[in-house]
Amino acid sequence: MSLGERLTLPLLRRIDPEAAHGLALRALGAGLGARTPADRFPRLATELAGLALPNPLGLAAGFDKNATVVGPLVAAGFGFVEVGAATPLPQPGNPRPRLFRLAEDRAAINRFGFNNDGAEAIATRLGARPKRGVVGLNLGANKTSADRAADFAAVLAVAGPHVDFATVNVSSPNTERLRDLQGADALAALLEGVLAANARLSRPVPVFLKIAPDLNDRELAELVTVAVASGISAIIATNTTLSRDGLASPQAGETGGLSGRPLFRRSTALLARVSELTDGRLPLVGVGGVDSAETAYAKIRAGAWAVQLYTGLVYGGLSLVPEILAGLDALLARDGFASVAAAIGSGRDEWLGRYAARASSAG
Repeated sequence: MSLGERLTLPLLRRIDPEAAHGLALRALGAGLGARTPADRFPRLATELAGLALPNPLGLAAGFDKNATVVGPLVAAGFGFVEVGAATPLPQPGNPRPRLFRLAEDRAAINRFGFNNDGAEAIATRLGARPKRGVVGLNLGANKTSADRAADFAAVLAVAGPHVDFATVNVSSPNTERLRDLQGADALAALLEGVLAANARLSRPVPVFLKIAPDLNDRELAELVTVAVASGISAIIATNTTLSRDGLASPQAGETGGLSGRPLFRRSTALLARVSELTDGRLPLVGVGGVDSAETAYAKIRAGAWAVQLYTGLVYGGLSLVPEILAGLDALLARDGFASVAAAIGSGRDEWLGRYAARASSAG
């Protein structure tokens, strides 16, 4: 952690979490963010759904909802950056407070509800950004929409020309009944509409699907079958969880999606199961509890082609990025892997065992 972060992070943690996040965004916008070469370690160069990445460490959606600091985030060393979620129309999201730190658990709970400036404003910012780095957009639906499935295609039609990939987000727990769109029939229809909109772009982009960690095995298998058949380019596993297992923080009872360290085991085990179900037919992105080189490496060994983090930055700051990159390069070298691709799935069986144990106890 940098000296500046050692001084500022404890201060930011003393104020409202959403206000602290706003201050962090303003600091980045003012040029106060750290700069790290994303291609510092040649061993980490990899590919994801046809996208050439300088490294496999990405920033998950939610940190830069409105695409206001894309340039500084790319300069921080991420191999790829995902902004949003964006909805067709601007919306304020759920009432405050809606973000809670769980410091004792190195976690957070949010119930934002897709607060954002709307697809038009976000697309304008994305179009004006310097064309550096791999940048994607998380697609969402308006809370009051009469046709939420159509919203995803509408956002892609507006913003698709300005991004390198797009993610269909039907797994946020903070918009009522949104996760119902993960059902087989609803998901197939939704993805058909999104991919049709993508085909109409002058430059179609890879389309990813972000899934929830709380699916049972039958639901997961059905979802993966639909995803593979649809022709999407990758699956992101996973979004936040509604589970509250083993938390110590006083805020653990807040409603919303839990992210951070307590999600790591659940999301990584489910990632391994998705890897088994897809059997190499789709690239996977692992997210949930990544806060170190070791957790990033575990995701890759469980089957991820790349990883994302967000909540880890709350506790580790942006200096966590170069720390993870250096550590990940060292771990690959230690285990004799010449590339990220060579390590993908090398530890999957261990995580499949954990998935089976969890599924058995839940059933």
